[in-house]
Amino acid sequence: MEKIKILMLGESLDRFGGIVSVEKLIMAYAPAEIEIAHLATLPDGSTIRKILVFLQALVFLCSRLLTQEIDLVYIHVSERGSAFRQAITTTISWLFRKPVILHSHSADFHDFHTNLPRIIQIGLSWVFCKSNRFIVLSHSWKKFYVENLGLKPEQVIVLPNPVKFPSAIPQRIDTQKVILLFLGRIGERKGSFDLIYAFAAIPVAQKQNVELIIAGDGEGQRARDIVEKLNLSQYIKILDWVNELQRNELLEKANIFILPSYNEGLPMALLEAMSWGLPVITTPVGGIPELVISDKNGLLVNPGEIQQLTKAMQSLIENETLRLSLGNAAREAVSPFDISKYSARLGAIFRQCCEDKKV
Repeated sequence: MEKIKILMLGESLDRFGGIVSVEKLIMAYAPAEIEIAHLATLPDGSTIRKILVFLQALVFLCSRLLTQEIDLVYIHVSERGSAFRQAITTTISWLFRKPVILHSHSADFHDFHTNLPRIIQIGLSWVFCKSNRFIVLSHSWKKFYVENLGLKPEQVIVLPNPVKFPSAIPQRIDTQKVILLFLGRIGERKGSFDLIYAFAAIPVAQKQNVELIIAGDGEGQRARDIVEKLNLSQYIKILDWVNELQRNELLEKANIFILPSYNEGLPMALLEAMSWGLPVITTPVGGIPELVISDKNGLLVNPGEIQQLTKAMQSLIENETLRLSLGNAAREAVSPFDISKYSARLGAIFRQCCEDKKV
């Protein structure tokens, strides 16, 4: 079978975050008949470096399109600068009459879009509608893009993020110390500081055999300052961004995963935690309520509701049976998102998009 050559545009693979994790999984597990080349449109570094790398990416994209070396352009997009950068790459690919797949990972595109001037909203809608397929992370996001940007329902494909499923997980029975874990960008949007304040409200007697670990990039120093101010240093550990091996070690020893976000697409950290059989405490935002059902495979609390978050933590800290039950159900819930199944589905989307272009 002749290989389908894909040029995938997205963040530099050296960056941190869920989008990069998805990019790496897609490249590592691509079907045999799919050949993917990655083109970075956003590196780390200064604004000047970001502009230069993007301009270089445009030159490379045009050269590949001119020489007809690719069959399809596959673009990862988010909000703000990403939306504008990838609007340019999408338009160029469309002008060269190449099939384009846009893959949206945005957690708060709805807020970003609402605050744009009307003329820019129209421009982005026009560009997004030029894509042959538009991949979103949940049915709620599909509804948003169809209703607000004018994409056709048949154009938009719901494809939740993939997860590399661990073959074995710890039993977590008769736990002497309960470990709570947060993974992700430390900041307001992910509810990191809410989590610290909610933990502070747990009675001292219950905190004695509990540890909270918060790991990620972002506002780590601000989190440390809050921990010190609240005299919680003996209970809370703040780590920087962890690599895959370190992440798996944390997930293996954790008992509860917490992600009290205000906005989300469908967070990779949540899927990974569930695949490790962890009960999760999270919020009904983005695609999360389509996956997490409260009291069945996790607990849902409203964003910013500190008291709710405290009570949810207390209920799982004191009830091992509930932790194990929710954790087992969580692992089962994300089994359809295993990377091998995801890759087969994405490969089928690639093939269909190319075949449609030939007709």
